[in-house]
Amino acid sequence: MISRDNKTIVVPPAPVTPFLKWAGGKRWLATTLAAEIGTVRGKYIEPFLGSAAVYFCLTPSQAILCDANDDLIETYKVVKRAWRILVEKLSNHHRQHSRSYYYKIRSEAPKDKIESAARFIYLNRTCWNGLYRVNLNGTFNVPIGTKTDVLMKTDDFQRAAKLLKGATLMASDFELAIAKAHAGDVIFADPPYTVRHKLNGFIKYNENLFSWNDQLRLRDALKEAKKRGARIYLTNADHESIRDLYGCHFEIKELTRYSAISGAAITRGNFSELLIT
Repeated sequence: MISRDNKTIVVPPAPVTPFLKWAGGKRWLATTLAAEIGTVRGKYIEPFLGSAAVYFCLTPSQAILCDANDDLIETYKVVKRAWRILVEKLSNHHRQHSRSYYYKIRSEAPKDKIESAARFIYLNRTCWNGLYRVNLNGTFNVPIGTKTDVLMKTDDFQRAAKLLKGATLMASDFELAIAKAHAGDVIFADPPYTVRHKLNGFIKYNENLFSWNDQLRLRDALKEAKKRGARIYLTNADHESIRDLYGCHFEIKELTRYSAISGAAITRGNFSELLIT
């Protein structure tokens, strides 16, 4: 709050910083996209939640937040209901962090939900590039990274928990979340990027998670939501097959981003993505 010329100006707080780093996350786009979306008069629906960067920037009063990753959604549920205990457990991880401690925690599978959420955030913050990857047995297998901070100055779990009070959290397929959209609702969909041809790099890894058939299901679900009066915002790979998939039904814009997900410096740099509305 600022007083100027006997007038009080209310300055809104800065957006909540996402507490997770997520491959393909939209921190770089969140402020711009939130400004384009504007006021959400109905529900805000995000079927591929990830780090929730756009949600935390937009701060809608009602939301349906969904992801197929059960551990991810359970972590958000713990933040929502038990953030204080979670921070205590993260403090313990912070004090003990080392190479041997990382691999010890990575090998464990705690039954307690708060312990599990603390493990999830700890591994996310100290593994290589914040990548979430599991083997065929569903076991997290990303090696340790260079980051050592488990608690950060940007953390505000209390505000994150307060915002999440207005959200329904779903661990499910994206179609179930999109089906809940009606007139006046806003959908922001940021699926794993896959294309029909020329798969390579991280996009090829994503294909195991999100197939071309899933891209078709997503397009059809968004078309139906559009017919019901929902506003659609979708980010996706800039590829001819994606342009063909959405070109007849939506508007397409190009975006440029920097990606550092590759292990080799030569393959890092600026890439084009699509914003489909």
